[in-house]
Amino acid sequence: MFNWVILSSRMNDIDHAATSHKVLATRDYLARPELFRGSRPNIINLARSYRYQSRGYYASLLAGARGQRVIPSVETIIDLSARKLYENAVPELEDTLNKVCVKAGERPSRLNIFFGYTADQRLERFARLVFDWFRAPFVEVTIKDNGAWLSIPKVALGSVTKLSDKERAFFFECLNRYTGRQWRDAKAKTPAKYTFATLVDANEALPPSSISSLKHWARIAARMGVEVEPIGKRDLSRLANYDALFIRETTSISNHTYRFARRAQQEGMPVIDDPVSMIRCTNKVYLDELMAGNGIPVPKTVMIAGIDDLPRAADLLGFPMVLKIPDSSFSRGVSKVGSLEELKALATTWLEDSDLLLAQKFMPTAYDWRIGVLGGKPLFAVQYLMAKEHWQIIKHDTGGKPLEGGFRGFSLASAPPLVLDTGLRAARCIGDGFYGVDLKETDDGVFVIEVNDNPNLEHGVEDFAEKDEVWTRLTNWFLERLEG
Repeated sequence: MFNWVILSSRMNDIDHAATSHKVLATRDYLARPELFRGSRPNIINLARSYRYQSRGYYASLLAGARGQRVIPSVETIIDLSARKLYENAVPELEDTLNKVCVKAGERPSRLNIFFGYTADQRLERFARLVFDWFRAPFVEVTIKDNGAWLSIPKVALGSVTKLSDKERAFFFECLNRYTGRQWRDAKAKTPAKYTFATLVDANEALPPSSISSLKHWARIAARMGVEVEPIGKRDLSRLANYDALFIRETTSISNHTYRFARRAQQEGMPVIDDPVSMIRCTNKVYLDELMAGNGIPVPKTVMIAGIDDLPRAADLLGFPMVLKIPDSSFSRGVSKVGSLEELKALATTWLEDSDLLLAQKFMPTAYDWRIGVLGGKPLFAVQYLMAKEHWQIIKHDTGGKPLEGGFRGFSLASAPPLVLDTGLRAARCIGDGFYGVDLKETDDGVFVIEVNDNPNLEHGVEDFAEKDEVWTRLTNWFLERLEG
């Protein structure tokens, strides 16, 4: 039927001669869902307003519900509705803006960015970055000149109706450039029905999956009609060429992995890890509150907001205790302290970079359970043994390569029911994706240590007991969402 459909608040808002694409009023789009039944057009929403519960807002919301790709997505609309929702993007945007403006010799007070393009081609690196963060037809960036530094006080969705004739002509030029690109790269014919992107960094010291493990998955996925293709952090602009995304780099809200997850979500692609899971899992303060609020047992915990909280932690937890930075991974930013003096020294250092720390009761065990959960169901069960002469499964301060303990694989049927059930309950508090729940099994019961949004998945380790069923179910998780 139609590959691209442009939505407009009023039909005369759009110069129909400026585009070859179908133009439809938002009111008709909302009221007549049967218009595109059986097809999946790409929707460009050019409503006059995207405020909450407006027709423009509902157009993007229902496009997602109808399985249609739309820009801006409702997530982008919400992100740009308040600075506090997009402020994590501002440091990178400001850094790039200042670099390109110094090079170009320009100090603009406002930039209109249309589909990742701007009228001043010297600033297009910045424009592409804005489009990477906020996939929208028209983004207006307000810039404040502070002398030595250009800051960005506001990023907002713009309305085409407020553009001058010259700006509007350039907008439609950018629209046609954007829609004229092939949605999928031309490739040699292949029996694969879908192509999944896997975000990897071959140089990462402790990746969640090795390249050899991902090649093993690719062989299994190929038998299911799926091609698995590795991509890197510079491939964000190509992400829409794929059907799904599996992130196999260590995730962080502050790096490119979050941007890839957001872009995949904006494209309507199934993604592991999704942005919400990243936000929830990468912060141990949130996890501790979430687990406790849902009645899931966790180690006794004290929040540290300043040095004055340390005596209370010592009284409640005793020594040794475990001190944690909220946003940490692979046992880094987690340390055992044996006295109040050690606690004060370490907390003083860590509080320079983090406003909050977590102190937890020390619970020594010979191993940690890891329950893998996918789509709310158990995927694997593994015991990770502690590193030799260490209290964690990974020992970092070795002067060389980190030292890891061994593992023991268990079939799901042989895993302790309480461990399995507790892991499932914890993961379901996060979402419907892929999680690794770490648990301590003690004489006092089973306790959740953390929920990982980006858990290890290695051939011969996590799939030791369940074998290729692990990889088959992973592939099916994506397929079910693509075909549903």
